[in-house]
Amino acid sequence: MNKDLEGLIALQRLDSQADEASRRLADEPKRQQAFEARLETARAHVNENKARLTDSQNARREIEKEVAVHQGRLSKFRDQLMAVKTNVEYQAMQKEIEFAQKEIKALEDTILERMLEGDDLTAALKKAESELAAEQKAVDAEQRALSAELGQLRTTLERLTAERKTLVGSLDPTVFATFESVSRRRHGIAMAEARDGICTICHVRLRPQIFNTVLRNEQILQCDSCQRILYYVPRPPTPTGASPSA
Repeated sequence: MNKDLEGLIALQRLDSQADEASRRLADEPKRQQAFEARLETARAHVNENKARLTDSQNARREIEKEVAVHQGRLSKFRDQLMAVKTNVEYQAMQKEIEFAQKEIKALEDTILERMLEGDDLTAALKKAESELAAEQKAVDAEQRALSAELGQLRTTLERLTAERKTLVGSLDPTVFATFESVSRRRHGIAMAEARDGICTICHVRLRPQIFNTVLRNEQILQCDSCQRILYYVPRPPTPTGASPSA
């Protein structure tokens, strides 16, 4: 294989690995935002359950205040009952007492419902807090893993940069300039494998003469369509006795 062509294939491999490492490093803020979004969702669930429990407790306290008011009225009516002088007044006072007792009973039933509701809301809050704690633990572990990954990526990027510098120094300057020009115009992909008479990147059929020359990997040739530098990867030999399609 042509030495420069072999070097360009290796250079493309280095550049692709470096691009991937750079992309993952650049994705760090998004990944951190995703972590925070997960925690924020869990926190919001906790806060929602806290608010519902607080509202229920406040509503129960208001009802308890109403019960206290009605109990005060009931006590007052009973005191007044002892002072009535006529049967009519006695019956009227009895009605007031019965009404107050019914009001108290209804309110106490509501308080009981609120207490049961409070038990359910307390359980829901504890569950939400447990889920938040579990999510925090998971995020902390993933952040540690991300930090280690980022450190490895930076180390890899430094190594790839050093290897690239050495490799570029061994290439013909004109050949390297062609590679760089195509790479800039083709989103970092300057090399294309030719297979079955077709450029595998742009999928355009190559002229037979060009493809036959590419098969030898002896020259720097470019695809007429996408301008990428072409190379050929020989197929492994077919085992003796096996059919070509095997």
